[in-house]
Amino acid sequence: MKSITTVLPVPSIETELGLWRDRLGFDVTTVVNHGDTLGFVILQRAGVEVMLQSHASLDDDLGEVGGGALRGMAILFIKVNDLDRTASRLTDADIVMAERTTFYGSREIAVRTPSGHLVVLAEFPDED
Repeated sequence: MKSITTVLPVPSIETELGLWRDRLGFDVTTVVNHGDTLGFVILQRAGVEVMLQSHASLDDDLGEVGGGALRGMAILFIKVNDLDRTASRLTDADIVMAERTTFYGSREIAVRTPSGHLVVLAEFPDED
């Protein structure tokens, strides 16, 4: 594994930015719109990263897996070196998102932990 980042599901990213950007000093490094609002952002500061995703974006992205069930739950985004190898160890896990390739170039799958949290495992082919 290469890194792990927490994704926080939030009702509105715009209302969160005052804390993360203005008070805690995080820089917004990635923005993905969802309609007329922000759907997803990556924030970084001094090597620390956190992701925020709106409830509406999660619902559209994950369908019934997102559909309100993840509100208040943690999502962990884990970069891995070899998704095929990692996925081969998850054959009996609760895979809630089949492998997909995202618009930003990663191959991803998602599993639900026994307590209901979501873990997204992602391989970025262009990264070493």
